[in-house]
Amino acid sequence: MILQVSGVSKWFGGLKALTDVTFSLQEGQILGLIGPNGAGKTTLFNVINGVYKPSEGAVNFRGVDITGMKTYEIARMGLARAHQIVRPLNELTVRDNVMVGACFGRENHALGGARVIADEVMEFVGLEKRADQLASNLNIGQKKRLEMARALAARPYLLLLDEVLAGLNPAEITRMIDIVHKIRERGTTIVMIEHVMQAVMSVSDQVLVLDFGKPIAFGPPGEVANDARVVEAYLGDPELAKQLLAPSSDESEQDA
Repeated sequence: MILQVSGVSKWFGGLKALTDVTFSLQEGQILGLIGPNGAGKTTLFNVINGVYKPSEGAVNFRGVDITGMKTYEIARMGLARAHQIVRPLNELTVRDNVMVGACFGRENHALGGARVIADEVMEFVGLEKRADQLASNLNIGQKKRLEMARALAARPYLLLLDEVLAGLNPAEITRMIDIVHKIRERGTTIVMIEHVMQAVMSVSDQVLVLDFGKPIAFGPPGEVANDARVVEAYLGDPELAKQLLAPSSDESEQDA
């Protein structure tokens, strides 16, 4: 297992944001992390990559207990993250932004090596023509790809994607999902938080559902989509929930 989360709970004062979250993820898989707004998904990401120390429980990454370790220490071990709210270094070029990921990632590259990696990653995500532009000049779809590129330049074993499809149009969503597939084909394990349900259900090997900070379902997408607790957490209407959670026929054909 590349990632094991065991009995993780997190309090903020009197608020319990996570309650006894436990799951394991095999190397090379994609785990979809879903749940209603406020379910604790981003808090769980923050616990996994060291932003928060859990109040209870442990996180194990590649056989090492990383509970309570600093974020930069975990990044050096090969765990990278793309944030929901994009955070480009606006005064730097696209290339320089991606180089930052290579310099502070698992392989700890100097500038020369970081530039080579940045050029390769920019081509991979389709930003090579924007390399010398300031990051501030990109549109939202391009900034989302830049966020992902910077994380990929860190050469992670495990990549956390926090709503990388949010705010994108259908064509951009299709392009981003294609990139996610290609990342997995390269051997990188992925955990992705997403509200574009048909997309995340079509791309994931396993799905974990949180509701009010508690795990209510874990398993293959088809099994989770038919779980009565998941239906109730989302809509309360079984037919509407099935339409929301099930992959579309078009996406299923594309995956075939």
